[in-house]
Amino acid sequence: MDKDSQGLLDSSLMASGTASRSEDEESLAGQKRASSQALGTIPKRRSSSRFIKRKKFDDELVESSLAKSSTRAKGASGVEPGRCSGSEPSSSEKKKVSKAPSTPVPPSPAPAPGLTKRVKKSKQPLQVTKDLGRWKPADDLLLINAVLQTNDLTAVHLGVKFSCRFTLREVQERWYALLYDPVISKLACQAMRQLHPEAIAAIQSKALFSKAEEQLLSKVGSTSQPTLETFQDLLHRHPAAFYLARTAKALQAHWQLMKQYYLLEDQTVQPLPKGDQVLNFSDAEDLIDDSKLKDMRDEVLEHELTVADRRQKREIRQLEQELHKWQVLVDSITGMSSPDFDNQTLAVLRGRMVRYLMRSREITLGRATKDNQIDVDLSLEGPAWKISRKQGVIKLKNNGDFFIANEGRRPIYIDGRPVLCGSKWRLSNNSVVEIASLRFVFLINQDLIALIRAEAAKLAPQ
Repeated sequence: MDKDSQGLLDSSLMASGTASRSEDEESLAGQKRASSQALGTIPKRRSSSRFIKRKKFDDELVESSLAKSSTRAKGASGVEPGRCSGSEPSSSEKKKVSKAPSTPVPPSPAPAPGLTKRVKKSKQPLQVTKDLGRWKPADDLLLINAVLQTNDLTAVHLGVKFSCRFTLREVQERWYALLYDPVISKLACQAMRQLHPEAIAAIQSKALFSKAEEQLLSKVGSTSQPTLETFQDLLHRHPAAFYLARTAKALQAHWQLMKQYYLLEDQTVQPLPKGDQVLNFSDAEDLIDDSKLKDMRDEVLEHELTVADRRQKREIRQLEQELHKWQVLVDSITGMSSPDFDNQTLAVLRGRMVRYLMRSREITLGRATKDNQIDVDLSLEGPAWKISRKQGVIKLKNNGDFFIANEGRRPIYIDGRPVLCGSKWRLSNNSVVEIASLRFVFLINQDLIALIRAEAAKLAPQ
């Protein structure tokens, strides 16, 4: 194979740009190795025929890209002697050449120091933002207004209520940062400009009073009983002395505080009386003997507590013994068969969920509310929003007959017969009472009613 054919083969391989190997490429690679050995231009070199090859590191990629650019320049100028003498590029070089137009060349590691500097600069605003996270824009505005009013950071720390608790050192550091740190000052100003006007007005209304303002307020007499017009006139006469957000109502409130603490000009603080009659809390605490408090026992008090405990236990035992006599009007129905009547129950209005015990000659039915208390609350049985607050009344006559009177808007059905508003109907044993889809069975204590009828018959002739 002559040199012209060898150059033609090289140019065809570089123009193809493919990285995969096929059988044709393997045969061409064999011919290439034989021709290169015959010409003696390059020594024998081992090359892998595998498709997957080791990935290059960043420094190797950079060196190969620089080598490719230099080879391209030499090839274009025609000064590279290797290509003209029949030297053959390796398979890895073919892959680099074929991928060069499509894959961007990674940057060289030379600008690494500049990159680290940029990263450090980008981290600095994050730290400032984190510092701004605890100091809200409202806190900054409060701090600025308070310092301008009092010129005393200690008074600001004691008198201003920030969004969270700050120490005196933190208040000082924040004020110096707002003054001398351009980054923090700029960010704080931008945040304060974004506050709502109502929030700004609320913050300005909490500004501390300066000494000049308190001096003007102290001139108002404590016995003059000033009105809002008095403080409004004071604002008009001294506009430069008072803060821009001051109102007559705020001045009146602060004047009342000054009067309470005897800070007005015509007020004098009474001196403490001299002698042993003045005793503060700390002196009284020193006089207390802790050993006497621990060992001292009040026998009279212990006796009274013991007697009261015995009395309460005796009353509890009596109530437990009389519990069967004082049953509640409503009993919950369970699966166990309990007797419906006792010696005091005249009748029972038995429902599906509860039963109502009638122990007086007259009971009221309806729906209990906060303003209306009744004997039988039908809402314990089920939904009772359609029932009137006073739906009806059940009465026991002297002859032993039960009657129900309807006093609500909706009718009451007794055994399927409607009883309208203002009407009444006689109830018998096992009568079905239906009130707004709630059904009850009216059961009469026949033995107790028979005794009542017998007593009424005895009293009738007399």
